[in-house]
Amino acid sequence: MGEDAVEVGLRELGRRRAPETLLPGVLRELGLGYWYATAESPLGTVFVAHGPAGVVALRRGGSAAEFEAWFRAHQGRTVRPAERLPARLAAAVARGLRGEGRGVAVDLGALTDFQRAVLEATRTIPRGEVRTYGWVAREIGRPAAVRAVGTALGHNPIPLVIPCHRVVQGDWRLGNYSGGGPEVKRLVLATEGVDADELEALARAGVRFHGSDTTRIFCVPSCRDARRITPAHRIAFGSEREARAAGYRPCRVCRPAAAAA
Repeated sequence: MGEDAVEVGLRELGRRRAPETLLPGVLRELGLGYWYATAESPLGTVFVAHGPAGVVALRRGGSAAEFEAWFRAHQGRTVRPAERLPARLAAAVARGLRGEGRGVAVDLGALTDFQRAVLEATRTIPRGEVRTYGWVAREIGRPAAVRAVGTALGHNPIPLVIPCHRVVQGDWRLGNYSGGGPEVKRLVLATEGVDADELEALARAGVRFHGSDTTRIFCVPSCRDARRITPAHRIAFGSEREARAAGYRPCRVCRPAAAAA
C-alpha cells in the first residue's frame, strides 16, 4: 500500500475515532510523510525538511508558515512541523552543514535527471575547494551545458548540504549564489577555508591553473595538491592548452581539464 493510501486511510480513521493529532503521529512513527525542524548553519538558523528517502529541502530565513508555503509550492507536497529532526538524521545534517555533506541521505526525486546529475557531481567537490560551472558540465558528460548547470544550481533545494557554493565562474570569480548572493557565498566559503579574495586575484591575473615544476602536474588552484606547491616551484597557467604545451599533465584528483570548459 502506498503512502497516499495509508494517509487517506489514517485520515478517515482519525475523523471517526481519534483526535486530529493521530494522523501526524502515526505517519511519523511509520516513517511516512514530510517533516521539518530547524538546525543551525554557517548562515544561522535554517529549516530542514525530510521524508522517507532523506533530506528534501533546506531554506534559510522567513517564518515556519512561509517555509511550509514555499515547500508546498516547490515540492507539491505538505510538510509538517516536528520538534526536532530524528537523532541519526540530525547528526548527519550537522556534519553536512559543517561541509561534510556527502554522507547525508538526500531525496532529489522531484528533480529532472539533468538536475540530479548536476547536484550529485557538485556533492563530490571537497570541502575547502572550488570548481567551475564548466567542470560540472564536463563531469556529467554535457560540456556544452554550462548555462544549464548554473540554472540547475540556482534551484538547488538543499544548499549547504549540496555545496553549490563551491561552484564558481570559469575565471574563478565567485558568481551568484541562490543561498543569498555573492557576499553570502563568500562567507560560506570562508568558513571552509577558501579565500575568495585570492580567487578573484587569480581571475584578474588570468590564472586558471597552478602547476608544479617538480611533478609536472597542473591543478585547479584550490586543489589540496596545488596548495602544497611551494612558491618557488609553482607555475601559473592561463589555460589547459598552455599547461599541456609546457609538458604538464592534469591532476587525477581535481581533474582540471574539465575546469577549462
